[in-house]
Amino acid sequence: MFLASSTKPIDSNLSSLAEQIEEQNPGLSVLAARQFRFAIRQTPLEVATCEPREFNVLEEFILRAGVEFEPAPTLKELADLLGLDEIFVKSTAATLVSLGSLEVAENGQIAIAPQGRDFFDKGAVSRSQIQSIYAISDPLNQTLTFKFDALAAESVNLPDLADLVSLEHKFTDLADLSIAEIQPLIQASGLGIHVPENGKIVSKCDVIGDDLDIWQTVSIFVLLDAIENKTTIQVRQGKQILETASNFLNELESQKKLSLNDLCQLTEDVILQEQAAILAHKNQEVAARLQTIQEKALETVKENSTNPAQNSSQAAADTGTVVLLRDSEIRPDFIKTLKSAQQNIFIYSPWVTPEVADSEFIKILQNLADRGVWTLIGHGIARQQEEEDRPVSPELEDKLRQVKTPEGLSAVQIFWLGNSHAKEVIVDGKIHLSGSHNWLSYRGDRLPRGETTYKVTIPDLVREAGEYMANRFQSRALQVWKEAVANRDVIAAEKSFCLWGALGMEAEALQQLQQENWLELYPIWLKLVCQGLRSKKISPLSDCLGEALGLLSQISAEDANIEPLREGWQQVVGGIAIVDRTAAVTLLNGESWAEFLRLLIAESVDSPQEFVSKYIKSPTGKQPLKKKRI
Repeated sequence: MFLASSTKPIDSNLSSLAEQIEEQNPGLSVLAARQFRFAIRQTPLEVATCEPREFNVLEEFILRAGVEFEPAPTLKELADLLGLDEIFVKSTAATLVSLGSLEVAENGQIAIAPQGRDFFDKGAVSRSQIQSIYAISDPLNQTLTFKFDALAAESVNLPDLADLVSLEHKFTDLADLSIAEIQPLIQASGLGIHVPENGKIVSKCDVIGDDLDIWQTVSIFVLLDAIENKTTIQVRQGKQILETASNFLNELESQKKLSLNDLCQLTEDVILQEQAAILAHKNQEVAARLQTIQEKALETVKENSTNPAQNSSQAAADTGTVVLLRDSEIRPDFIKTLKSAQQNIFIYSPWVTPEVADSEFIKILQNLADRGVWTLIGHGIARQQEEEDRPVSPELEDKLRQVKTPEGLSAVQIFWLGNSHAKEVIVDGKIHLSGSHNWLSYRGDRLPRGETTYKVTIPDLVREAGEYMANRFQSRALQVWKEAVANRDVIAAEKSFCLWGALGMEAEALQQLQQENWLELYPIWLKLVCQGLRSKKISPLSDCLGEALGLLSQISAEDANIEPLREGWQQVVGGIAIVDRTAAVTLLNGESWAEFLRLLIAESVDSPQEFVSKYIKSPTGKQPLKKKRI
């Protein structure tokens, strides 16, 4: 992208992935990439599990006799009473004895065991089982997981990461862990052998063999962020980013306990060259785009003057136009263009002032938000945020973020992006405004200053400008997300979700939610979808809706966020139903509908058709009133 890959210390087998990273993240440059091996520890274990099962008819009768008959009968008396062969009664009694539920005297008289009375009251008996599993301790990712099958030990001929950094296991010796400490780790591994809410319990765990080191391969990338102008270390296994490992190595590097030169043979000269190349490339890209727009404007003026008949309104609508606006024409056209938005608005203005982003402007943005429009505002002219001489006040940022979607998300997101003199506006990916006018710091109501702005509707030019701005906002979304994950900060996570929503990347937000297993954000994601359906940016047939429904199986009806999740899905289905009733019914297939009923998203008396019909009958598309749950 900038320096040729051949001049960078990038392993040959990582070059295609490095190129892919740069293509998907135009704000990033891969400075170096290298593969290492590291050892995870595999420990064989034997666990005792118990789970409930209901009594069969004969077991229940024998226990009831032990509880209620006085004196307690013998096995022969029970067999005679039931008209059964005594051998069946003795066999069943033997099972109850082995389960600790029953005692049988030498003369065959039965007596209920203390544990048996508890089982009888519950209507189920606990069944024990011994199973073999393996504990996998990962020192790089600081995890301890459990698997049924052993990992294969393979030879890996790569440099050992442990030669450069100290890798310590989160738990030094499994034998030192109590069963109470091990149980939640086994549960989190998803083996299904410890599920307390279903009565499945791991009651004992023993180490039964020696530890075995299993080599794993990781790829380490050193990235230069063009927006922040800083380097970061990223660790991957395949294409999956390992956040914990990445944070660990970045922390060591910041403390000067790890050298980029030792890690990836990356010298300071290469970093400085790439920084200079990125800055030049970025400025050239913006300048070249504006130059193309100016040339198109001149061509349009010439064509209109020489062949006015050929430049009909229909032809202009098909091919697009470039219109030159001057001084007093700019602000009214800017406001008119904003009000025409149907889906999203991107604005880059070096400065943002309360005199321009005033109550009138905020009211316009709120009206747009009410009908599904997102607004993203980037600002900043200095290379570093702390160097800005006219920073945006926190009070103004807060006022802009108070513009809400009907579901309560901030429909306006404002971020410092910096290092740009560009003054651009993109509306719905169809209209591009650019020129010398400072959109959010000058109202255009003073004496003429000789300002000009080009209003472009030529698809290729608008798309190019839109992709450039979208990439800058996408890079910011990823940065905010990483900070949110590191601190488990829901407010920051919501900001990144709103950025993704404005960029039409709801699927990306869902993928990140799943990858981090951060189900607390599930209701926020549903609010994104509501705004996307409102603006018709999300199709009722979108694949991400089906993927999101699949997450319901991981939710408990007692979850702390169950009410907003119920409301979220009701609103999403309602939004789909207003547009496409058939799509809404189809979405609620057998498994999905069962989850809707289990989680009380729908009333048990409803069918999918009845549930969807509630929204079709509502002329406003609003959610019908729900019955109060007692």
